[in-house]
Amino acid sequence: MTLATSGLHHVTAIAGDPQRNAEFYLRTLGLRLVKTTVNFDAPDVYHLYYGDESGRPGTLLTFFPFGQVPPGRRGTGQATTTAFSVPASSIGWWRKHLRDLGVEVSDIAERDGEAALTFNDPDGLELALVAHPQGDQRDPWDNGVIPPEHGVRGLHSVTLSTASESGTVAMLEELGLHAAGQDGNRLRFAAGAGEPGGLVDVVVSPNGPHGLVAGGTVHHVAWRAPDEATQERWRAELVERGAQVTSILDRQYFRSIYFREPGGTLLEIATDQPGFNVDEPLLELGRALKLPPWLEPDREQIEAALPDLSLPAENNPELEERTTP
Repeated sequence: MTLATSGLHHVTAIAGDPQRNAEFYLRTLGLRLVKTTVNFDAPDVYHLYYGDESGRPGTLLTFFPFGQVPPGRRGTGQATTTAFSVPASSIGWWRKHLRDLGVEVSDIAERDGEAALTFNDPDGLELALVAHPQGDQRDPWDNGVIPPEHGVRGLHSVTLSTASESGTVAMLEELGLHAAGQDGNRLRFAAGAGEPGGLVDVVVSPNGPHGLVAGGTVHHVAWRAPDEATQERWRAELVERGAQVTSILDRQYFRSIYFREPGGTLLEIATDQPGFNVDEPLLELGRALKLPPWLEPDREQIEAALPDLSLPAENNPELEERTTP
């Protein structure tokens, strides 16, 4: 490849109840709901985006909360852990905070200078909080729930599980990532200088169970492209190398292409622009149901099909609690 990603754009997972999902990510982890919209391919399902104050690329975990959804299974051919970055001095605070809220959380683990906690969200999605030795200069979302000195800074990394080391590694290298370490069957790759938000761990399990994407699992992992012109060049290079790549899709807040790496995980390349303030001001992000222009004529039917979602006031301290739709 002649192009190289600067890091993760977002991770998208599948959840059950949207109310339970919102309360966990807003109140337990202290993220901001930066966009309340729908799955553009299935508009009877919400698409909820959590991130920092403005939803910058590299801070985003998003969900399709289907309501009633069968549980998935973690295994090869999928992203099995999504990790967030927190300050090194905060790991102990987070362990106590999570346990005080009844979340089962691991002991603090050390690997290559990083300290990490592992736990599951209410649907069973495996998450981690990781303190990187280089630190993380990104600002947290300060909503009064999590003290800002302990707040989540954004995505740290994802873990891909694969039975096909060579195929998965080759695709990551084609995306411009480079080898950054190895611990047994765990291989680390990094974008750029290897800062939080630009890391992926590959766990090689040739005989491991194959994953099933459903409730509590990751649907896809998105990597950053700075603009549409770069994305178009990237698509052309992937197609030239034999990858099955979608056409460029308008996701309103970014443009997307999708393809699978040889190990089976669905990947996306998403543009940094235009961002989440194209259809509502920064102060009000996530507070109202936003639809793209092509779905707006069906708003009445879409709202009728969606369950009520009561957003805690913590999502924006300046505004009162509201109910969506």
